[in-house]
Order: sequence, then C-alpha cells, then structure tokens
Amino acid sequence: MTTTADQTIAALRSGHDALAAFVRKLDPDDLVRPSGAAEWTVSQVLSHLGSGAEINLAALRAAQAGDPAPGGDFNPTVWARWDAMPPAEHAAGFLDANERLVEAYEALDPTARAELRVDLGFLPEPVDVATAARMRLSEFALHRWDVEVGFDPAATVAADAVPLLLDQVGAMLAWTGRPDVLGGRRAVLAVRLHDPERTYGLRLGERVELTEAPEQSDGELVAPAEAWLRLTVGRLGPRYTPEGVRVTGAVDLDELRGVFPGF
Repeated sequence: MTTTADQTIAALRSGHDALAAFVRKLDPDDLVRPSGAAEWTVSQVLSHLGSGAEINLAALRAAQAGDPAPGGDFNPTVWARWDAMPPAEHAAGFLDANERLVEAYEALDPTARAELRVDLGFLPEPVDVATAARMRLSEFALHRWDVEVGFDPAATVAADAVPLLLDQVGAMLAWTGRPDVLGGRRAVLAVRLHDPERTYGLRLGERVELTEAPEQSDGELVAPAEAWLRLTVGRLGPRYTPEGVRVTGAVDLDELRGVFPGF
C-alpha cells in the first residue's frame, strides 16, 4: 500500500529531476534574472533551496542516528556559506545538495517511513517522515515555481505536489494571513477548488482560518487548486493569475492578495 510518505518522497524526486533538468540549461545571465520571489534572483532561490536541503538532510541524519537535531549556529553558518557563493555555485550546489536529500528520503525503508521522528528544530516536537517530507515539498514546489515563472509567466505548481500540500494550508494561515488590511471587516468565503476538487471555508476576522465548507457564506473564491496555494503565499499577482480565478461577494481578489502578502 502506498503511504503519504511514499507519495511525498516520489513528488520530491519528480520535482528535483524536473528542476535539475531546467537549471542545467540556464546560462550565467539566466541565473541573475528576477524570479517569482519578489526580492530574489533565480540563483538566490536556488541558494535558498540548496541551503534548505543541507539543513533538512542534517536533521534527517540526526534522527536516524538518534542524535539531537543540529542547533546553535548550524543553520546561520549554512546560510552564510551559501550567501557567499556566486550564482554559478548556487546552481551547482543546489543540484548536489537537493539530490542528496532526495536520495536520503528514498533510502528510508517502510519501517523508517512509518516510525522515524524528525526534529526540524522549529516545531514543538519531532514529526513523522510524511510531515517532514511534506514540509520540504511545500518549500521546494513553491520555490521551483519561483524559478520557472522567471521564464514563463504561465508556470504552475507541479501537479503531483498540489494534492499533497492542500491539507496543510490551514495550519499556516494564522501565521501568514494579514486580516488587518480589511480594516476590521469580517467575512466567510466558500473556497471551491478544482484539479483536484476541494471545498473549504475561509474565515476572515481577527485571524484568518480555514474551515470546513460553510453552510452560508458572504462570497466565493473559485480557482485551480495550485493557484489557491500560490495565493496563500503571496504568489498570485495579476501577471501570474490564470483564467478561471473568480472572487465574488464581500471581498475582491486584490483584497485577498493583501490578506496574503507572502513571506
């Protein structure tokens, strides 16, 4: 039986292979062009993915060895080393570091995939492999989009990643949402997604909350599921909004973009 961990690791592999093939074709000028991340070039996105892969691999190796997760200056030291690299090294380093992380996940046997707990260093307690891999997939899939959209405004989040990421969106909204831009207005929207189909409620008030589908709503958001993922992390600007995204009722799409400014 295929587990969530299996599916997520497979998506990490397919995503890496696709982005690696894309990156190998880039020339030096391509690496310094703007990406979909507002303040980063393409190479800076690759640096972020590469350093993240190194940090994630260290956490996974520590869990396998039964050791504490790396702490102290480990992460800042990794970031500083990657920040100091020139663009070409960002690209080459990403290819190597992310391949090693994906290989490490692939090497986990069924028992480890079910029972191993990984301390990621920023959560209250260690998490299972499915959760750790899914958090990496969220980072990877959205930053892969950042790279690809720098060359194609119609780029989308990888289809095999989308269903695996949808159910973790709600846990993020309390931290990433900025409902204060609505000036105290409150609303409940029905969120109707397709590819794959999902229906949620989006409650806008003192906080932003994702709920079950509401019986009554003040409006509706209809969108491809991958566009919804991008909206929640500030990556659905007008240039990158596909046809079929529709917001009606108490708030409009520009206001939702303000609620989700990204991070």
